[in-house]
Amino acid sequence: MRGLAPDGKVVNANDYEGIPAKDRRIWEGTRKFYEAVSRFSRTPLVGKAVFSVYDRFQRILEFYPKRDLSKPNFALWQTYSLFKKGWGKHLIENLKFKGANLPIVSTFFTPVFMAEAFGYPGEIYCVVCDADISRAWAPLYPQKSRIKYFAPTERVVERLKLYGVKSENIFLTGYPLPLENIGTEKMESLKENLRYRLLNVDPKREYCEKHSSLIGENLGSLPRSSDHPLTLMFSVGGAGAQKEIGVKILRSLRFEIWQGRIKVILSSGIKEKIKEHFEDKIRKFKLKKENIEIIFAKDVESYFEKFNQALRKTDILWTKPSELSFYSALGIPIIIAPPIGSQEEFNMRWLLKSSFGVLQENPDYTNQWLFDWVEKGHLAEDAMEGFVEGEKLGTYNVEKICLG
Repeated sequence: MRGLAPDGKVVNANDYEGIPAKDRRIWEGTRKFYEAVSRFSRTPLVGKAVFSVYDRFQRILEFYPKRDLSKPNFALWQTYSLFKKGWGKHLIENLKFKGANLPIVSTFFTPVFMAEAFGYPGEIYCVVCDADISRAWAPLYPQKSRIKYFAPTERVVERLKLYGVKSENIFLTGYPLPLENIGTEKMESLKENLRYRLLNVDPKREYCEKHSSLIGENLGSLPRSSDHPLTLMFSVGGAGAQKEIGVKILRSLRFEIWQGRIKVILSSGIKEKIKEHFEDKIRKFKLKKENIEIIFAKDVESYFEKFNQALRKTDILWTKPSELSFYSALGIPIIIAPPIGSQEEFNMRWLLKSSFGVLQENPDYTNQWLFDWVEKGHLAEDAMEGFVEGEKLGTYNVEKICLG
């Protein structure tokens, strides 16, 4: 949500200038614990059992039968107990001083809880980044809260109501996709990227010819040829728990990469060890550098700038069903890696039910099934389904509400 910031900069609640050491330790401890458990979840036999115990504290309960779910869970009580010890007070006092009552817009629930707990005077908005959410997203006493929510799906709207959030504090906006990938509200950039993408994921033009009226109505005429090779991006995720899937992709596609039949982008986030791990495998497999790319940056903001730019020439996104699930609305077909935790399982269900993505097959044989899907136009169908049915203007909807 960089576009909402007065200077275009985002304040990271866990890593801002002057953050107290005790606050940093709590943020770091939470992150390291989650990453350790996520990585351990891949351990045969005991890994899943250990993670399931952890996941119980953040699990999403079944939606039906509809009932009152406003009772706070254990994780929420733990979070608020840390506020009583002063966690987050420095952040909010700092924002009070610098913000001049500007609205706070956060893509995570903890900072908005902090803002309300420590009396931030301006409006407080929370952007939900998943297809369904646990009780942890709603405040301790939702009926008394003034926090307002931007919901990406109707399910999230209904879920927040079950958690006790007042209807007037919930706005159905769609997911806030990056403006650099959309363009204006007419979506010029998005449509241009998708026109070239369709040529790569439907090389025989069978899908495009069969659905020419749908494509013409939404995108106009397609170019004669694409401006980039067939490109697959694999996003490894913050904890790096699935980096070995990326290695299997490289091993399976090494000949196709060498031949220039496909380009592979490995998104390693801000984890230098993951980047180095991929670089080692690239050398081992003797892959041509012009057909392989690693996205890495030392800070989150720089990373997302590189990531969003690379997406414009990405034809297929392979990722676990995190918040990247909503990037399907950009007309990018999603190959779904195994979910980690209850939250991602619900995102996976949403992707499959919406026909925006497909479950991965065995990564060891990527060179076989991936090109089968491309040749048959299956991924072109997912791309158009995501573009036509997905909400693409969430960022503009959020801006209109925040800025009037």
